[in-house]
Amino acid sequence: MTKLQNIIANIKPMVVHGELDKEIVSLHIDSRKCKKDSMFIAIKGTVANGHDYIMQACKLGASVILCTELPAEQLQLVTYIQVANTALDLGTVASTFYNNPSQNLKVVGITGTNGKTTTATLLYEVVRSMGYPAGLFSTVKILINDIELKATHTTPDAIELNRIMAEMVDSGCEYCFMEVSSHSIDQNRIWGLQFCGGVFTNITQDHLDYHKTMDAYIAAKRAFFDHLSPNAFALTNVDDRNGNIMVQNTKAKRKTYGLLRPANYKAKILTKQLEGMMLVFDNHELWSPLTGEFNAYNLLAVYGTCMLLEMDQFEILTALSKQNPVRGRFERFQSKTGVFIIVDYAHTPDAVTNVLKTIDDIRTGNEKVITVMGAGGDRDKTKRPLMAKEAAQYSNVLILTSDNPRTEDPLTIIEDMKVGLKGVSNVVSLTIPSRHEAIKTACVMANPEDIILIAGKGHETYQDIDGVKHPFDDREETLTILKEIDK
Repeated sequence: MTKLQNIIANIKPMVVHGELDKEIVSLHIDSRKCKKDSMFIAIKGTVANGHDYIMQACKLGASVILCTELPAEQLQLVTYIQVANTALDLGTVASTFYNNPSQNLKVVGITGTNGKTTTATLLYEVVRSMGYPAGLFSTVKILINDIELKATHTTPDAIELNRIMAEMVDSGCEYCFMEVSSHSIDQNRIWGLQFCGGVFTNITQDHLDYHKTMDAYIAAKRAFFDHLSPNAFALTNVDDRNGNIMVQNTKAKRKTYGLLRPANYKAKILTKQLEGMMLVFDNHELWSPLTGEFNAYNLLAVYGTCMLLEMDQFEILTALSKQNPVRGRFERFQSKTGVFIIVDYAHTPDAVTNVLKTIDDIRTGNEKVITVMGAGGDRDKTKRPLMAKEAAQYSNVLILTSDNPRTEDPLTIIEDMKVGLKGVSNVVSLTIPSRHEAIKTACVMANPEDIILIAGKGHETYQDIDGVKHPFDDREETLTILKEIDK
């Protein structure tokens, strides 16, 4: 319970109708969750306008309404506070309500197109293995030390972020590592949080269904670094052409990492194989169970971040050498007959290229590479043919199938992908809309030492079809099929 005067102390109300001497028990942006003495913040979202539900919130007990437009009908016992931008003020209000938890944590945000989940998760695992209490916000899960919470968004809304961060503080966490999505930056979900550092992985085409243009997408990512404080650090991938753009306006201390260009934190890949790779980090050799150039960048980002957090170099390298692939990120296993299966979340053209190029670098050339891949419905359609084209370049067999079609017809999505195969003759392409049957076909076709890549869904345990999430786990599905085949 927090006094209303304290909650709004750091925002600038334009108009206040009603009493300010009130105690608030909870904050909500979903009117259906309101209860007695709660505060409802009306947000104009991409799908719904919270201002349409102000009366519903009041009927459920909300005693304070924060809005950008005052409703025509106002209840006598309800306080209405008008501000210029509720989406922006929500972060400040939420931080204040939960006693500014980010100020009591060392919060590091990781943003970019690919590598966010792996980098954030590895940071959490490395820091935890060194004995530090820490929290994690990722696409896969939320962790408070060893307690796992379900993740519904890459970056939760401002209320959830601060509520969970407050739990992290109460649980003694010293660090918090979080993926920062472009949506969350653009929608001000991270506004009001204090970051001690930001990490940039890379930028390639994604989310154009939301941002419309690459310039707008890049600008959203850059805004995260624009708001870092002078006391924070900004660690960027110097080998990505957008690395310098990210930090051109930042006040934070600029640091870089890379494999190719001069950087503050350097690494070199010595050998690569499916089981892992040998690298050199600042003249120290390191064996990692992770493999591929993209993972070398992820590991280097983790190394650089930990060094900037002033941790012991030897302990960092030791912890890094023990880290296994993150679930659904180049996660690999082998059938009894010797077929290699790789499950990966790759759902952008660049991610598909990275994974398949890694496989191509490792393979001897005698084995087949069979790729099972779809594309998500109700998302950026322009990347579909690009993904298929990239997959065809490095595969012997390409099976186009359903991913999360959502409200679209899977066959329509597949036809969009097939546009990228025009003029391509080096690959056998099959169309199998059923993802189960597509995976089964790949497993039946594969000979010992062949490599199957199942791309697109990674860690997900469902398939989203017409708004219903049906149980479907690529890894478990494959293991079940292999048991039947291996009998």
